[in-house]
Order: sequence, then structure tokens, then C-alpha cells
Amino acid sequence: MTDLSNVFILEGLIRNNYLFIVLFLLNLSFVFTIIFMERRSAGSIWAWILVLSLLPILGFILYLLFGRQIQRKAIFEISEKDKKGLNQLVSQQLNALKEDNFDPENPHIKQYKTMIRSLLYNNAAFYTNQNEVEILLDGDTKFNRLKEDIQNAQSYIHIQYYIFRNDALGKSIIDLLEQKLDEGIEVKMLYDDIGSKSLSFRDLKTFKKRGGLVEAFFPSKLPIINFRMNNRNHRKIVVIDGKIGYVGGFNVGNEYLGLSKKFGNWRDTHLRIKGGAVHALQLRFILDWNSQSSRYDIEHDSKYFPKVQLENTENMGIQIASSGPDEFWEQIKYGYLKMINMAKKDIYIQTPYFVPDESFMDALKIAALGGVNVHLMIPNKPDHPFVYWATYKNAAALLEVGANVYLYEDGFLHAKTLTIDDEITSVGTTNMDNRSFALNFEVNAFVYNETIAKQLRESFEEDLKVCSKLTTERYEQRSLWIKFKESISQLLSPIL
Repeated sequence: MTDLSNVFILEGLIRNNYLFIVLFLLNLSFVFTIIFMERRSAGSIWAWILVLSLLPILGFILYLLFGRQIQRKAIFEISEKDKKGLNQLVSQQLNALKEDNFDPENPHIKQYKTMIRSLLYNNAAFYTNQNEVEILLDGDTKFNRLKEDIQNAQSYIHIQYYIFRNDALGKSIIDLLEQKLDEGIEVKMLYDDIGSKSLSFRDLKTFKKRGGLVEAFFPSKLPIINFRMNNRNHRKIVVIDGKIGYVGGFNVGNEYLGLSKKFGNWRDTHLRIKGGAVHALQLRFILDWNSQSSRYDIEHDSKYFPKVQLENTENMGIQIASSGPDEFWEQIKYGYLKMINMAKKDIYIQTPYFVPDESFMDALKIAALGGVNVHLMIPNKPDHPFVYWATYKNAAALLEVGANVYLYEDGFLHAKTLTIDDEITSVGTTNMDNRSFALNFEVNAFVYNETIAKQLRESFEEDLKVCSKLTTERYEQRSLWIKFKESISQLLSPIL
């Protein structure tokens, strides 16, 4: 009997050894895939190797859900007619940038020609200069303006959000959209499947019954599990009649009105745009929509790109730039870096997450050491603990070069803005972290205008009234527990 038990034990050990060998080889194959087959930063490679090595089984699952990269192929396709027209416009603007009379009505545009060119060359972010921009800094103002524009829509409404909740705010917007459908207005709605996980097609049953079209971006193939969790469409775009466009940080949910007990007041930044730049937002929406809709592709139609004539508008240069894991260039990050490198006096940054790579940190440090006043504002309330502590540590690292770091205390700061020298600003969906730079699909408006830049600088200064300042002395007083959390978060920051 004892001998038989020993045999069973021995067989069990052999089976366990085989299982261990299989897991080890599978783990090794994942490591080699990351190192040799995928284009990643060294930090991201080492972070994933650490996860796979320490968590052999769980690491596989985490990698499948969060680690796989999108192959750089044409996810977003444009019609041949539109492609030809876009290429022609970009070519004309690239040629015009070689001359000294590019947008002569804007006295500062000459010094930013290299930036305009870089966004044009790699992202086809065509430049428009006849625009009107309204800055929206709180949820009530933003959504009241949006609802008013929806009510006044005459032809169509295209609406896209990362988060669209089925709460009081979400239902109020859907009700308005349904009313417009009853009036015969075209309405198309695109939401991210993970960001809007609380929203279901069942919630939009009446919307669809009345003729509304809706698509989810990268929808889950299996219940609960989504193998594209790491690559989400983080864009927030609304286009109404091709004449009015919205872009910025606000999603749709009660918390964005400051109604969340957890976050309290919600501070964000959004732009309401009229003019030629709306056509760029429209093109971005069409590309995103057609990438997910196989039955209701948006065909080329002049109604989507109407001629817009604005009265008494000042010169307002705008480029709408987008980026995503399908592209080779991290376009919006490059735009940020270009702005930082061109700054001569001041840099103002607001971001909820500050986990940039070395190139971004070095650019800010070089600017600060060169005499540029660097001002960074981050929230002092975490919504993602790991990201928060990595943000805190990175922000503190700027103190040693004389940068000013402010902690927003009045609720949650979600704005994603970068402003330099009261001349140029960027507002959009892109956080200053690797997720926004390389993993998510993002969109930003780069605005070349003194008035808008000054307004955003003034709003930054207004926010300082509810901020505390992070100093070296304050940072050094943090507890050992906080230091431990910072270290873990910093280690994982390349894959956060």
C-alpha cells in the first residue's frame, strides 16, 4: 500500500514538473515576444518582464488583457475622394509654410511654423485660421451649452465620448437626442465599450427605435472580458451640423457636474469651437465611426463639411491633432514637446495624471534650468491609486530644477491643458502619461491665439486660490508607507 502511495506521489510530482515546465516555456515565449516582436520602451519591457516573472499565471492573463499591442495597420480608413482632398490641402499648406506670408494676419505664427509643419507632416492636422473658441471650465456651463446646441441642430448630430453614463445627465442628453430624431435629424452616437461599461444597448433601445445609430468602440467579444482593455478610445467629440464642435476633458456622467460624493467639485476644461476646425473634428469622428460600423458607414457628403462664415471673428489658428496605438508617431506627445522646447517665459500645465517618459521629463527640466517658469498643477485626490502616487513622485522630481508644483484641493482636477508664453495652448483628451501618449486613442486642439492662451493662463491663476504648493520640505516629510507606494507605482509606471 505504501509503495502504491509513493508511486502516486511520484506521478503527481512528475505531472507538476511538466506543468511547471510548460508554464515556464510559455512565460519565456511571452518575454521574448515583448522584447523582440513588439515596439516598446525599455521601461515597459522591464515592467512586463517583472509582472510575467513574478506572476506566471496571473501575468499571462494581465498581458492578454492589458499588454497586447495593436498592429500598426489601417484601423481608420478614409475614402479615396477625401484622402485626395486632404493630401492636396496638406501639401498646399506645407508648401505655404516655406514662404514668409503663411497666415499673415497672425503676428506670432511665424515662430511656430515648425510646429505647424510637424503636425501637418505626420498627422495631416490641417491648419485653419477662421475660428471662434469658447472655453468651458465647469460641467454646468459645458452641458448647458451642449444641450442648447443639440436643441438647435438642423441637420445632424455626431456625438462621441469615452464615458457615457446612464444616469441623470446621460438620460437628459439621450432624451434630447431622441427629440431631434423625431424631428428627422440624423443622430450618430459612438462610445467606448470599456469606459461606458455601465451603458448597454438596452439603455438605448428607444433611441435606436426612433432611428438613432449607435456603435461601441472595440466592443467585448466575451462577457466581462475585453482583449482590447489596454487600447481605448479616450476621445470626446461632438459635431453639430458641421458648424459647431466640442473637444476636451468632460465625459458624460453626474460626477462631471460635481455631484459625486467621492470627488466633489469637478474641474475640467473643454472647448466649444465654430469655424474651419470643426471640419477636422468631423473628419476624426467619421474615421472613428467607420472603423466600428460595418453597416452604416458615413459616406462623403458635402453636408458634413459645409462652408462656415463667421462674422467679426479674430484670427484663431487651430490644428486638431490625434494619436493612437495604430500610429508610429506619438503625435500629441510630440506636439507637447515642441511647445515645451519653444517656450521662452512660462509653461502652464494642468493634468490629472503626470506619468510621462524620460523625454518629457527632460524637456521640462531643460526648460526650467534655462530660465522658463514651469508651473504644474495636479489633483490632490486620487481616482487611480497607483497612477496618483506615480504622479506625485514625478511632480516632486521637478522641484529640484525650480519648477512650481501645485496640488488642487477643491475636488478633482481633470483638465488636460498646456499653455506657453500667452501665445499658444493645447486642450484635449490627452493626459501627460504613457497611456495617453502611446496606448489610447486621443485628440487635442492646438490653438495659436493670444486671447485664448491668456484666458487659460488666467484660469490657471484662479485655480491657484484653491491649491496648496508642494515644496521640497513638504515632500520630504512623507511617511515610509507613502514612499513605498511611490516606489511600487514608479516601477509599474511604464504599463499604468
